[in-house]
Amino acid sequence: MFKGSIVALVTPFKNNKIDEEALKNLVEFHIKNNTSGIVPVGTTGESATLDYEEHNKVIELVVKYANKRIPVIAGTGSNSTAEAIMLTEHAKKVGADASLQVSPYYNKPTQKGLYEHFRTIAETVDIPIILYNIASRTGVNIEPETVSKLARDCKNIIGIKEASGSLEQMARIKLLCPKDFILLSGDDALTLPVLSIGGVGVISVVANIIPKDVARLIEEFEKGNLNVAQEIFYRMFPLIKAMFLETNPIPIKTAMSLLGLCSSEIRLPLTSMSQENLEKLKKALKDYGLL
Repeated sequence: MFKGSIVALVTPFKNNKIDEEALKNLVEFHIKNNTSGIVPVGTTGESATLDYEEHNKVIELVVKYANKRIPVIAGTGSNSTAEAIMLTEHAKKVGADASLQVSPYYNKPTQKGLYEHFRTIAETVDIPIILYNIASRTGVNIEPETVSKLARDCKNIIGIKEASGSLEQMARIKLLCPKDFILLSGDDALTLPVLSIGGVGVISVVANIIPKDVARLIEEFEKGNLNVAQEIFYRMFPLIKAMFLETNPIPIKTAMSLLGLCSSEIRLPLTSMSQENLEKLKKALKDYGLL
């Protein structure tokens, strides 16, 4: 159920409020363009600057707009276990299909602390949980041994979004975890290599603007058409790199604005793109044939 091209959806704003109409249009856009799942309020959805009411509202709206046509994996992680439980309980109540749980940030728990954090959430809220490992943002790595213990001890911890950048670490996760444990790439630039070691998809930033192509990359790989998958991957690679010219989601929101998908409005402390990087982004979009 949770595989293929899963979009890390942006949260569109209008005058510093959630733009509900744009959000609805984005959900429809993804359903029409072969996206396999939607992650609202993850990193790309600016979860760090949404208040509780907004956070819950975005999840509620995406579940409503998706209307069971596509799985919704709600971003409900926190550096406070109690807060993560509160957000996850709400996501379950409004009908989300799963929860994405980022590792606690800033407080830097030990591996024991990470285990206890995720185990407590899993035991409190009966919803499928996908762990999210991104040490570059959180300051702590979920070690493969910890992932394996969680996968074996908690029936509803079903997979991981891996954004460590280490294929070796991802291979160790595949080696140590049960066979049906889901490995998803957390980095568009590693989608094809992750598929080759047993990953089943990606939670993607670039799918916000090229959903069909990301979906096709995975489909072609699954069909055994490696040459076609490579061709798609290398064509999109410069565009992927352009999505990280500045901190995500600044470039993707700017690109979406240029393509008329939603406003580029972003919340402080993130700011609009520098002119120099904006020109580089425009060039990448033109080279890909989007502008």
